[in-house]
Amino acid sequence: MRHFLTLKDFTKEEILEIVKIGLEIKKDLKSGIYKDELKKQTLGMIFEKSSTRTRVSFETGMFQLGGHALFLSNRDIHLGRGEPIKDTARVISSMCDMVMIRTFEHSMIEEFAEYSKVPVINGLTDSYHPVQLLADYMTMMEYGISENAVVAYIGDGNNMTHSWMMLAAKLGFDLRIATPKGYEVDGEVLQTALKMAKLSGANITVMNDPKKAVHGATIITTDTWASMGQEEEKSQRIKDFQGFMVDDLMMCLAQKGAQFLHCLPAYRGQEVSESVLESHANIVFDEAENRLHAQKGLMVWLNKQR
Repeated sequence: MRHFLTLKDFTKEEILEIVKIGLEIKKDLKSGIYKDELKKQTLGMIFEKSSTRTRVSFETGMFQLGGHALFLSNRDIHLGRGEPIKDTARVISSMCDMVMIRTFEHSMIEEFAEYSKVPVINGLTDSYHPVQLLADYMTMMEYGISENAVVAYIGDGNNMTHSWMMLAAKLGFDLRIATPKGYEVDGEVLQTALKMAKLSGANITVMNDPKKAVHGATIITTDTWASMGQEEEKSQRIKDFQGFMVDDLMMCLAQKGAQFLHCLPAYRGQEVSESVLESHANIVFDEAENRLHAQKGLMVWLNKQR
């Protein structure tokens, strides 16, 4: 049995296999073909952090695969009222075939997985967002920009940045990260990624100059400047992140034909300009749809490992 908590636990071949399964499922769906790969199976979805794309994609995906998804907020279950994580894990995993968790502390999902009898999927923690990167890479493959990719990440050194580092380190592409001073990536995560990069041939660099990072890049990506739980910091972050908006000028510094990615929600006029989001370079909404297909590929793959 395998859990999906972070991409660093998976090989290049496994990541590509998961994405390939998702692409095959997507192709079938577009042709009106539905396969009950997870017939009569149940996915427990624990949300301590709310989400649009995560809930809709997992719930829809499970339905299309012939199964059923249960939405469980921390207001609805005893986990949010003092029950130990290990007890909740033992109970839910005895009733469900798979569990997806979207939460704050990464240690929470690690503890849940330790006591779970079924595969646990990280729907997002403050440290990593691996399911988003499956969708991102699937989109890159569809647009023919996965080979020899040069990815520039502009913005906060957060869970998205950490996940891009893990993906680059595993798959061996170039990743440039530009953050404002004081918002750099976690040092321990960086060292882990750099160690893995030596094996894959990836080139991961970190800096504080966004224009330097995007120069000649094939893909530019970013994230909201203030994530959930950081609302009180928003006004200060807007000041600190001046010069880090992905706008037309920044896109012009990238390689001709460069594409723009964003995990959404996007705040126009902050991390990205309205003009970039409405340009031909924007493939964000194809990326968003691919959350559905990539996660179906993941759930089918995990089911086969049991």
